[in-house]
Amino acid sequence: MYFIIVHLVAAIVLLLWAVRMVRTAVERAYSAQLKRTLAHAERSAFSAATVGVGMAVALQSSTAVAALASSFASGGLLAGSTGLALMLGAYFGSALVASVLSFDLTLLTAPLIIVGGALFLRANERQMKQLGRMILGIAFVLLSLEMVSEATAPWRESDVLLMGIDYLRGDPWTGFIIAALVTWFSYSSVASVLVIITFGASGVIPFEVAAALVLGANLGGTLIALGMTRGADVRARRIAIGALLFRGGAAVLALAIIEIFQVHSMGLPGDVGLQASLFHSGFNLLVMILGLPMVGPASRLLDRFVQAGASEESTDLARLRRPALTASSHGNVDADLASATRELLRMSELVEVMLQPTMEILKGGDKAAIRRVKALEPEVDRANAEIKLFLSQLDWDNMDEGQTSRASDLSTFAISLEQAGDIISRQLLRVADQLNDRHLTFSAQGWEELLDLHTRVLGNLQLALNVLVSEDIESARHLVAEKDEVGILERNSVSRHFARLRTGDPNSFETSELHLQTLRSLRHINSLLCSVAYSILSEQGELLGSKLASRSAR
Repeated sequence: MYFIIVHLVAAIVLLLWAVRMVRTAVERAYSAQLKRTLAHAERSAFSAATVGVGMAVALQSSTAVAALASSFASGGLLAGSTGLALMLGAYFGSALVASVLSFDLTLLTAPLIIVGGALFLRANERQMKQLGRMILGIAFVLLSLEMVSEATAPWRESDVLLMGIDYLRGDPWTGFIIAALVTWFSYSSVASVLVIITFGASGVIPFEVAAALVLGANLGGTLIALGMTRGADVRARRIAIGALLFRGGAAVLALAIIEIFQVHSMGLPGDVGLQASLFHSGFNLLVMILGLPMVGPASRLLDRFVQAGASEESTDLARLRRPALTASSHGNVDADLASATRELLRMSELVEVMLQPTMEILKGGDKAAIRRVKALEPEVDRANAEIKLFLSQLDWDNMDEGQTSRASDLSTFAISLEQAGDIISRQLLRVADQLNDRHLTFSAQGWEELLDLHTRVLGNLQLALNVLVSEDIESARHLVAEKDEVGILERNSVSRHFARLRTGDPNSFETSELHLQTLRSLRHINSLLCSVAYSILSEQGELLGSKLASRSAR
């Protein structure tokens, strides 16, 4: 029995790790594309739900979609109703993933391991490596499900197990609560549901128990998002609470209906595993269909009853943190450079907080958001001055070439971040003031172009921070390539803008200079952020003049 339990636990751990592995690969390879897709979810509740389905399928996780949605909502880039619709779609998308992976795909396990391993070990490009990681993750999911099935085989005739199953048949709420807690603890509703489906397919549990466990896993999935946003902005918390009310409330109601009317297989075909899979998908599809028309009223109720705490409005968190810059660590230059890097990361987070709500400010002129952005500019200026002063006091004469180069890079990037903060507070906020004073709005197409560019710049800020910390060559190359992509986006937007002027679009005429100024500002911010990559590439001979060296030249 001991070895059987160890085998089962190992299989479940492998499953959790494999699901996370797939999500990590997709996030690393396609993070910018996912964020740009998410930025276009505002068109309607249906389009938001469709985006949620697609993102959950790609990431194999509704939790990852919830994290992205929370980030966008906190920055004012995602309305509450859109976020709720997005989450309803994401829950259905994760149910589809669980259903597909629950099929008997054992013949694909070995080929997927070979292909994924070859790509990950031999590919030179970052995206191909991550594709290999994703394929390996899928293979390990299938392998773990085989292990679960093998581990549960000896239990099928166990008297102890039969007693437990009989108890859960008579008390489905216990199984419901256990499944919710296990899902919340494991941080993956996909993995939990896959284990339940596998138990059902192996004949370990009947449908009544499987249905209660599946519903509990659905509740647990919403608890994950709720816990993840506990200390986040109130707008992110409203989305998580709304998702809990929709999906969690539906799960409780569904289990009550099943118990009252003594529903068994519901006429679903196949074995218990297939029935549980169909039940899970059908439940989330029904929640999405019935919930989409109600996301608007629900969002307004949440806005009314879920208010920001006093600390969110008045506490200056930037002042509560102890600065990482301290007196020189007894001549330990590497420790001093690490301290400067930590402080630079804090400075970059301040710039990110300033940049995130700019599109909301441009769209609605939110006075509170404007005050928050303006209040952060002195913090960014102060951090820049402190970092430069700290670095200037290092013992440069006794530093080696690598340390000297790193210190120069940190100082340069601090200046770039300070300039980016100035652009946000002085140029983009001035555009917002003019839009508000003159009661102007960008054209629909122009707004989409600006939103796309802003999302890309936010993604590149995250990539720049990764490059700053890791000094990874491939990430630095990707960052420089992103700079070129942003330049192309700006030029294409300018061309389309002038095309709209030629057609006589009144919005384009009235906001022409403001549109172009916003484009220039966003591109300038992006260029400043990308500067961190050039010194790293230059040291490795990865640059030819001002262009990336081709692979054939290396």
